[in-house]
Amino acid sequence: LASWFRLKYPHVAMGALASSAPILQFDDITPWSSFYDAVSQDFKSESLNCFSVIKAVWDVLDYRGSNDSGLLELSKTFRACKTVRFPSSLSNWLWTAFTYTAMVDYPTPANFMMNLPAYPVKEMCKIIDSFPVGADVVEKAFTAASLYYNYTGDQKCFEMEGGDDPHGLSGWGWQACTEMVMPMTVSNESMFPPSGFSYEEKSEGCFASYEVRPRMNWITTEYGGHKIDKVLKRFGSNIIFSNGMRDPWSRGGVLKNISSSIIALVTEKGKHEVAENMQGPKYSELTNA
Repeated sequence: LASWFRLKYPHVAMGALASSAPILQFDDITPWSSFYDAVSQDFKSESLNCFSVIKAVWDVLDYRGSNDSGLLELSKTFRACKTVRFPSSLSNWLWTAFTYTAMVDYPTPANFMMNLPAYPVKEMCKIIDSFPVGADVVEKAFTAASLYYNYTGDQKCFEMEGGDDPHGLSGWGWQACTEMVMPMTVSNESMFPPSGFSYEEKSEGCFASYEVRPRMNWITTEYGGHKIDKVLKRFGSNIIFSNGMRDPWSRGGVLKNISSSIIALVTEKGKHEVAENMQGPKYSELTNA
């Protein structure tokens, strides 16, 4: 938003710091699988076993959740406040935990999304790796994901279906169905179940939910995106694009300098919006840059 604001209102904003801004995550500019490939790489870099456990859990959930007795047992394992009706509810719960933890894998304790310890991806993988050989894969994945939802230890049970959005992102569905259409897929190399993307299915889903049709190419028409280096070199100035390569959103960011006043500040170990959440010596990689 900061970079777009600078481009649209240059008479108002003299400059912009665009931290973790995936302005290239539209159309076919960035490979559609890049986001979840990056999430997976974050976990894989900590522990191959951790990556493998998470990759294996989805099929197990589908199999065990295919009947009522299986759903009842899974509900107990996941400490659900109510018996879940669909195995996808449990999958979504895990998916959210692993995805958001990869985004906010800060080197210090933080509460940007949830209360989390320093390096929460590492801590999740430590939990998985601490189980004895032959332990249940579902139990491993649940215990690791619980770090995200219950690091403080005050949750007696978890709302798997319904309940409030703990991230305050309820408006994102509308945004993603009108202007911010970011095509995403999951590759076979990811730790998540493979999935594709269809503009037609996206449009029908948005119409069913909100009675609107997404403007698929609006962002790139309004602000550019294709050949962004040439566009910004001609018409932009005074923008810093800050990205940490351990943030999955970095794959859709500007990662190279475009001009003397349009700078890409890239850190190998940085996370989501780290430029706006950095404090202390553990952020020296960014502050030194």
